[in-house]
Amino acid sequence: MTVEELYANLMEAWNKRDAKAFEELFILDGDLVGFDGTQMHGQGMIREHLAQVFGDHPTLPYVYRITGVTQISTEVAIVRAIAGMIPPGATDPDPKLHAIHRLTAVHRGGAYRVALFQNTPAQFHGRPQEVEQMTADLRAAKP
Repeated sequence: MTVEELYANLMEAWNKRDAKAFEELFILDGDLVGFDGTQMHGQGMIREHLAQVFGDHPTLPYVYRITGVTQISTEVAIVRAIAGMIPPGATDPDPKLHAIHRLTAVHRGGAYRVALFQNTPAQFHGRPQEVEQMTADLRAAKP
């Protein structure tokens, strides 16, 4: 599995609201920093937190676009992506939900796994043109 496929699988697990599938893409002691700043360490904590989120909230699916990959070494890569969510009944991603994603992957056991996934709000304070550009980029993004 490539790092791009790893990221796509992570987004698919979120979109299916599958905490177990999401967790299994991480190394045992992987880290997740959520959109609201919540920090989770280790597969069990990630699964437990996401199961609660999926159970308590009608989470929206992500649309996303990978903007680049940096291969640090043969064992480590960083995926850069933008993501957004389209509310029910809307046709465009909601700018309040735009995010910058960073995924640090490590190659273990013949495949890449997530060591760190960070989901940061992309508000671009004082730069509405950047919000508009990101919205336009996400219109054509993958579901």
